[in-house]
Amino acid sequence: MSKTLQLDISGMNCASCVGRVEKALLATPGVASASVNLATEQAHVVTDQDTPVSRVLATLDKAGYPGRVHDSDGAEVTGQQQKKADEQAALTRDLIIAAILTAPVVVLEMGSHLVPAFHHWLLANIGQFSNWLLQFVLTSLVLFGPGLRFLRAGIPALLKGAPEMNSLVALGTLSAWTFSVVALFAGGLLPAGTQHVYFEAAAVIVTLILLGRLLEARAKGRTGDAIKKLVGLAPKTAHVERDGSIVEVPLAEVKLDDILHLRPGEKVAVDGEVIAGDSYVDESMLTGEPMPVAKTRGDEVVGGSINQNGQLTFRATRIGQDTLLARIVKMVQDAQSAKLPIQAVVDRVTAIFVPVVMLLALATFVVWLLAGPEPALTFALVNAVAVLIIACPCAMGLATPTSIMVGTGRAAELGVLFRKGDALQSLRDCQVIALDKTGTLTEGKPVLSDFVVQAGFDHDEVLQLLASVEQHSEHPVAQAIVTAATEKSLTLLATDHYETVPGMGVSARINETQIDIGADRFAEQQAISLASVRDISDRLAQTGKSPLFAMINNRLAAVLAVADTIKPTSREAVAAFHAMGLKVAMITGDNRRTAHAIARQIGIDEVVAEVMPDGKVDAIKQLRDQHGALAFVGDGINDAPALAEADIGIAVGTGTDIAIESSDVVLMSGDLNGVVNALAVSHATLRNIRQNLFWAFAYNAALMPVAAGVLYPATGVLLSPMLAAGAMAMSSVFVVTNALRLRHIRLG
Repeated sequence: MSKTLQLDISGMNCASCVGRVEKALLATPGVASASVNLATEQAHVVTDQDTPVSRVLATLDKAGYPGRVHDSDGAEVTGQQQKKADEQAALTRDLIIAAILTAPVVVLEMGSHLVPAFHHWLLANIGQFSNWLLQFVLTSLVLFGPGLRFLRAGIPALLKGAPEMNSLVALGTLSAWTFSVVALFAGGLLPAGTQHVYFEAAAVIVTLILLGRLLEARAKGRTGDAIKKLVGLAPKTAHVERDGSIVEVPLAEVKLDDILHLRPGEKVAVDGEVIAGDSYVDESMLTGEPMPVAKTRGDEVVGGSINQNGQLTFRATRIGQDTLLARIVKMVQDAQSAKLPIQAVVDRVTAIFVPVVMLLALATFVVWLLAGPEPALTFALVNAVAVLIIACPCAMGLATPTSIMVGTGRAAELGVLFRKGDALQSLRDCQVIALDKTGTLTEGKPVLSDFVVQAGFDHDEVLQLLASVEQHSEHPVAQAIVTAATEKSLTLLATDHYETVPGMGVSARINETQIDIGADRFAEQQAISLASVRDISDRLAQTGKSPLFAMINNRLAAVLAVADTIKPTSREAVAAFHAMGLKVAMITGDNRRTAHAIARQIGIDEVVAEVMPDGKVDAIKQLRDQHGALAFVGDGINDAPALAEADIGIAVGTGTDIAIESSDVVLMSGDLNGVVNALAVSHATLRNIRQNLFWAFAYNAALMPVAAGVLYPATGVLLSPMLAAGAMAMSSVFVVTNALRLRHIRLG
């Protein structure tokens, strides 16, 4: 037996941190697997049943990344939001302090280089030593004040032999600061011509990286907007019957089977079954369906939806973490915490990235010191610091998880839930979409689709008589006829001599009227000619419907057909699949003629008909062998094996819990366009990830050699450590901001 832990982790700043946390967790006895997400700052850990949580948390503490068990309820999410808000406030405060202290340092040092008159004025009125001493004081306040966060995290990691982003910043700033201190207080120890100070570089690096961290934190905060919106759907209180009166209680105090009262405009507190009242409920925030849904006695209501115009009384059937809203939040969080296969490449690179950067910085220092122009020591120091600062792997660590967070969050807002994060990548690779028919392509309930009354008969009168006869039967065809009459408010009449004629149809008398309903052979048995309606029956047969004939007092009264009607969006969705270059197949237990007739109407490429539930798995294997990776869409209990067998199982959320639990993607509504939306999110997210990874890798590949000074021999160009700090900070902001564009995906 195994158990799964979701842990919140503190102190991670870059992809190297992620690699170290995963390595530490995987080395813990009893841990089977571990996946760490930089964007969510969480770890998904699978352990043996007997492994204590305290052992896992102790491992994280020892590694320098404290953790705690994640709680996904609303209060915890609110607490996390507050924590992130506090972190942003602290970053803002430190940035303001650093900027105020850094500005005079930049003016004193850079102003002297840019404005000769200012340089002469400083020498005449302040003197070089006093100028440098003031820079030393201000820079020290920056480095050991707002910049202390980098030293506290970076130096211990360096001493442990596990350097990360903070280590690079700490090494770079301390190198510039230490060299400058020596130049100021013991300049005689340095070679002639190398007595320069770089206090402004250390101060500006700290300030710019703080700015980047703040912008990144704000942008990362927006990647979790979907979760915040979902959690915010649940009301804080509910009106519950207690001791004969209606009282307002906190949501946490609602119990199973409580009777709740819902007023117009209020949010539904928990999932329940309506026991009294009529109203319309807006469920768009959960299903993506814009139209309000009528609710009356016996209907289900979902926590988080909004009551519109009537009053409802309902019984609580699911509360707490069992509600649909809580399950949706959990699905989205699990998907956002997942790693895609494409992330494996990034992980392998970042595992060795920081040590390689440090070696490259050391090599840069040695080469410039031995072969550089005078003052060689100054050039060596500046270029080595630039390499350390430019190469921080933050952008690489954020490239994939931020896109996953925003993409899956946007999908959830539109009623598409990725239960497994890797489904994003797998779905993009699918070549064929296989669809169950009943409940997926069709409405899943037979209706009276055709009713052609013959001359001399009244439409409503014939329908009333037929429904009165069929009210005694549980057959779907009979129920469809009864439903049609009920919808027209026709009164059902008492019958006499009701009889089922095997293989033919049914007969009954109402007063003195004889009514017979059945197949063509039933009419022919009674010597009733069907020649006048042959064209009608042929047309119905061609569309996959089985025509029935109604006889009243031995006269043909009507031709009718009952069919499971095609959903209005099915044709549109199939056309969209074709536009994406996908093959579309239908798998059904229906007879071949009906299945092919429906396929022709919708535009389906391939039909597998007359398939028993256990045969759907074989059908999927066969389709996969023919066309490649396959996604299967279904909604029933008998679809669960097929959903599990497919490369991607997509469950229609209006179906059964078993089907949903067997799937990778869940559509909260019964609209097949949700599959189109899921595909669109998959393609857009993977495209966004590729853009982010290209930027992150191209940035380092292009600028690290520049920082090392490869352009200097030919052009005399060097990359200032200050510019390196600004570029490094902006690279992470760019990646997160690019991911945020996914919030505006427009879907069907």
